[in-house]
Formats: sequence, C-alpha cells, structure tokens
Amino acid sequence: MNVRKVKYTDQDGPYNFASSLRQTGFSILTNHPIDKSLIDTVYEEWHNFFNSSNKNHYIFDKEKQDGYFPFGTENAKGHSIKDLKEFFHFYPWGRFPKELSNATQELYNQLLDLTSLLLEWIQNQTPTRVKDGFSMPLQDMIKDSETNLLRIIHYPPISNHENKKAIRAAAHEDINLITLLVAGTQPGLQVKDNNGDWHDVSCDPGCIAVNVGDMLQKVSQDYYPSTTHQVVNPKFPLKNISRYSMPLFLHPRNEVVLSDNLTAIEYLNERLREIGLKE
Repeated sequence: MNVRKVKYTDQDGPYNFASSLRQTGFSILTNHPIDKSLIDTVYEEWHNFFNSSNKNHYIFDKEKQDGYFPFGTENAKGHSIKDLKEFFHFYPWGRFPKELSNATQELYNQLLDLTSLLLEWIQNQTPTRVKDGFSMPLQDMIKDSETNLLRIIHYPPISNHENKKAIRAAAHEDINLITLLVAGTQPGLQVKDNNGDWHDVSCDPGCIAVNVGDMLQKVSQDYYPSTTHQVVNPKFPLKNISRYSMPLFLHPRNEVVLSDNLTAIEYLNERLREIGLKE
C-alpha cells in the first residue's frame, strides 16, 4: 500500500498529497511547519496529567463532549468491546486542566492553520465534476467551527487482565473531514488496504499522518476514501509501555450540508451514539 511521504515544502506537494489521499485515504507529511519542541512539550504535560488523579476532576460532559474520558469509555463502530485507552477532548471553548500550560492551545492553533491550507490543497486538486457537488469549498466548511477537536490519547501498558480480544483502538474510520495526527510516541498505527491486509504507518518524529474521514468521503461522493485503520497492542520486540497520540479532527460547522440534505451535526451525533459517547 503506497501511502506517500510528501514534503510540505515541495512544489508538487499539493498534487502528491491529494493523490495519496485519493489512492489510499492517507498521506504522511514531512518538513512541515509545526514546532517539534512544542509537540514534545505537549506530550510531556499530558503524560503527567494522565498519570495524576487530577484527571478525574475533568470527567467529560455527555452533551458538550469536552473533558476527560476514562479508560474503557469508547468502542469502535460495530464493536462491543471497549478500546484500551483513555483520552481528553480539547476544544478552545471547553474545559482545560489548570495544571497544564498554554502549549496545547498553541499546538492546536498551529495544526488548525496547517489543516486549513491542506483543505485548500485538496479543494484545488479535486476534479471539477466532484467539486460541483460540494455545498461550499472545503476550507470554508471549517471556518468558525466549534467542533474541531484535538484529542489527546493515552494507551496504557497492556496488563494481560484485559479482554483477550481488546486492542488499543479497534478497526474504524474517522467521522470528520480530515484528521491530522502528529507522530505517536510509539508504533502501533496500521491502515487496511483493499485486499484486507494491514500496513504499519510511520511514526517517525517530525512526521504528520493525514487521513480522510467519513465526512470527506460523503462530501466527495466516495472520490476520497475513508480508510479503515487501527492501533494494535505492542508485541515483541516493541516495549510494553504507554503510547500517546494527538489527532486533530477537522469538522465542518454544524449547519454545513454534507450530502442529501444531511447536516454535519446530524451525522456527528449519529456516529457518537454508535461509538458509545452519546446517548
């Protein structure tokens, strides 16, 4: 499966980026403008947070979906077994741990700026016959969106007391337009090809994985595929230690029409119920 590594600074970067998304649903960005030292700082702060009892002061709001989601809260769509992870939903308007600095907000802002440009790349590289079906340009769909979400995830070491069929993140597709994922602290991310085979996705420091979500697949009438991916449990020779990752999920504003008069908020709420995060 040819998930392309694309240099952000290359002249043909936009073409190669969109082509990889079209062919595989994924692309890997290198030489991007996100501050590597900032990423390291944010990971360190959240490592301390997840290893503190203070996290229990920020239990998530079931309606607003901001805050801390304890271990065993979420399951992938179509799966009854809960994923082996805990996580925090950061929205600029939502709750935020007072124990942390403003580094997370700064990283969110940098990623959001990058994503707006990437959506322009996709828009410009999409054939006219497909773009004609968009209710508006992709980059305009996320302007002033209050559902853009930075999820900070902690996958604890495997204790061997878990359900034998449980993994860190069961096979799933993302809900949103596109996802930006700065390199995780450990390997484990895999993507599924059309033959049903799994392929490891690079977690080299300095890389950002970008993938298509179900909303972009729906908006583009399947031109861009929302590819199934998962995070597997560590196996020898990998160390059985914690893994951290930080995906930024880009969502359209609530009222944006995806297709067939289905709005973004209607689709989001439907999917949140399917994965056990909303009643």
